[in-house]
Amino acid sequence: MPETFLPEFPELTPAMRSVLERMHRAPYPPVYELPARQAKASYELGAGVLEVPKAELARVEDFTIPARDGFAIPARLYAPAQGKMPLLVYFHGGGFTIGSVASHDILCRELARLAPCAVISVGYRLAPEHKFPTAFDDAWDALRWIAKGSASHGGVPSRLAVGGDSAGGTLAAYCAIEARDTGLPLALQLLFYPGTAPDTSAPSHRRFARGLVLEQKHIDWFFDQFIPRELRGDWRFAPLNADDVEGVAPAWFGLAECDPLVDDGIAYADKLRLAGVPVDIEIYRGVTHEFIKMGRAIREARQAHADAAKALAGAFHA
Repeated sequence: MPETFLPEFPELTPAMRSVLERMHRAPYPPVYELPARQAKASYELGAGVLEVPKAELARVEDFTIPARDGFAIPARLYAPAQGKMPLLVYFHGGGFTIGSVASHDILCRELARLAPCAVISVGYRLAPEHKFPTAFDDAWDALRWIAKGSASHGGVPSRLAVGGDSAGGTLAAYCAIEARDTGLPLALQLLFYPGTAPDTSAPSHRRFARGLVLEQKHIDWFFDQFIPRELRGDWRFAPLNADDVEGVAPAWFGLAECDPLVDDGIAYADKLRLAGVPVDIEIYRGVTHEFIKMGRAIREARQAHADAAKALAGAFHA
């Protein structure tokens, strides 16, 4: 990220600019220059550096969920109180290649604390070991299993939501369509800067292709790890290609202004609206992809946590 790139983005807040400058000075290669195994480890090491303090909750429990092929999908329950609560099933981001339940631990704790609700974070299988559509199969298997037995995990089956960030947002959007098709009621789909398009042709991909947190080289690397080019038009990977989204769960979008994915998120919000789906959208100005995990440094991250929690509370108690 050469220093000459940053002046090209006058939209950046001073705090976001400071974070980017520190990232540029750090002596670590970007993930797209690393073998996948190293990239996963590198991301885990830095995942919590800019997070808000870790919230202590009444319940934090690890367990597994059976996938259709017998794999035990790791999951973690967060609950701010004992007893039954509305439940959010959450899928972490990371381009289907990096990230984990552990990397998104603090974010899930914040959503549980602020909503308040129970959260189950799902550790779906990652590329390149597990390519498309394994992550989608794992996500749907987990949601169905949780919906059938969520009372045992502190949830109320009639009040269930799905959410995620980035690639996890793609999984959540996919699950919302599958839920509609199978008659599984969802109160909300909570989408932080989801991937929704089959390619990178939208203007924001060109505008923010270099110099920020998520670069075009990252996106190309993630896509190449996860899915062959000829399959990228599949609606599961690209919800913008879904034939019909009428009747899916209401959606809340939290997008970053300075993000290659922002136009794709807006386009999917528009697609849902045109189908009659209730949509709320917040575009956080002057911040980049991944900002929701920077609450110690970025005020907008803490605002997004609060806004998402408010959307969850409103959907659960509607």
